[in-house]
Amino acid sequence: MKSTKDSQPLKPLTPNRSYLRKFIDKFKPTQNGKQIKKFIERDILYSIVLLSFVISLLLNDYKRGFMSFVGSLILVFILLVFFYRDLQRYKPAYLKKKKMLALLGSLFIFNLVSARLFEHFFSIFSKGLNIENFFIHYFGIPLAIGAVIVVMIFDFHTAITFSLILSLMIGIWIKISLFPLFVFITCLIAAFSLIRVKKRSDIINAGSYIVILTLVSSLSILFINEEITFESFYFLAVFSLINGFSVSALCFLFLPVVEKLFKIATPLSLIELLDIDHPLMKQLSLEAPGTYHHSMIVGSLAESAAEVVGVSPLLAKAAAYYHDIGKIRMPEYFIENQSGCISKHEKLNPHLSSMIIISHVKDGVELAQEYNLPEIIKDVIQQHHGTSLVTYFYQKALKEQESPPSEIDYRYPGPKPQTKLAALIMLADAIEASARTLDEPTPARISNLIDKIIKNIFLDGQLDDCEITLKDLIEIKKRFEHVLTGIFHKRIPYPETEKKD
Repeated sequence: MKSTKDSQPLKPLTPNRSYLRKFIDKFKPTQNGKQIKKFIERDILYSIVLLSFVISLLLNDYKRGFMSFVGSLILVFILLVFFYRDLQRYKPAYLKKKKMLALLGSLFIFNLVSARLFEHFFSIFSKGLNIENFFIHYFGIPLAIGAVIVVMIFDFHTAITFSLILSLMIGIWIKISLFPLFVFITCLIAAFSLIRVKKRSDIINAGSYIVILTLVSSLSILFINEEITFESFYFLAVFSLINGFSVSALCFLFLPVVEKLFKIATPLSLIELLDIDHPLMKQLSLEAPGTYHHSMIVGSLAESAAEVVGVSPLLAKAAAYYHDIGKIRMPEYFIENQSGCISKHEKLNPHLSSMIIISHVKDGVELAQEYNLPEIIKDVIQQHHGTSLVTYFYQKALKEQESPPSEIDYRYPGPKPQTKLAALIMLADAIEASARTLDEPTPARISNLIDKIIKNIFLDGQLDDCEITLKDLIEIKKRFEHVLTGIFHKRIPYPETEKKD
């Protein structure tokens, strides 16, 4: 007798195709009402195709056929897509401003155009001197110029990725097996030597390092190929010297041009902004000395915490120096500049007082435009208060008016901080201003005050639009505590000398 289990009809198994559904959903613009990130934006794709075409023209060997150009085009396109995806994953802030992507594309083209020109002159030079090794002159091409400019304008990570992509592209042009490795090593030493650039002589020092590394790595390649002779060593030394100092010369020549065209800040321009003899700094120190002193302390706070959130300390300090320059227009309406006991706001209604306080942001942006400050400094001036509430005058209006006032009238226009830099300046500005109100600034009270200010700014939603994390806020708090405790430390009272009769 058959069991009931055996007598039941068999049901066909439905295959699990969930993986296929998920794969299809990736290509849909929306999923459950949420926007899905595309692999690559359409306008970016067109730009990459155009850039790939231009770069392939620069890399192409015109002695070969059309298929060689097509192959170069495909490889360059793949490399540029990889570069874009790396930026999307690790440096998404650069993708928000199209001019930064345009600058990176322009640097690829500039690097290859200058390389082609140098190669042409060096090949004529080599033929005139009857140099035996036909490829020795390649070691004199200043291919590290792109990496130098990228590390000074962007950051070290972007410079390394740029160097990798460039070295692989050079492999398409110069068909020597170990030459891409040589290019990558040269770009690496250039990027490493300029991470902490603080003065113009650092660029010359970077050129010296490139000379040494170019000579060592090119000699190593000749050793591997067993083509080393006394003549080749001599010419390698000459071309290495040309390579290193050509990079420094090109950097000095084109960096100011890049700054002007793209309106960006480099370490060298930031150093000029930190000069206390800058017209704006001089005016601030004379007309609003309290604000000037406040900006100096905010600069120390921002500089101390900059590295823990991945911001350049030099940039953080410069942004802090200029974040309140709008107070130059009406300095006497800000408490840090008031010398008398009677405040200018005593005879004004709260709404008018708040409008005067809020206007320093607009005035600061206008002054920044007038004095041609970098765009990133202007952004910080505009965003360092976000849409926060002018609490003092709002509370005053609540007490004086019968009907409650609108919060919107007492809030800054914004926008909220869009970058970690702007968020850092916002926190440093608020904490420094509040620290002045402490009667006995003990370490415990300073710590509690910093906790309170950060919590209030966070709960008010001012940090929603930037990529700052809770871990960043904890590290910022530690650095701020260290600096403020040092500023407000207790002093030992000096004993008075007793006068003898």
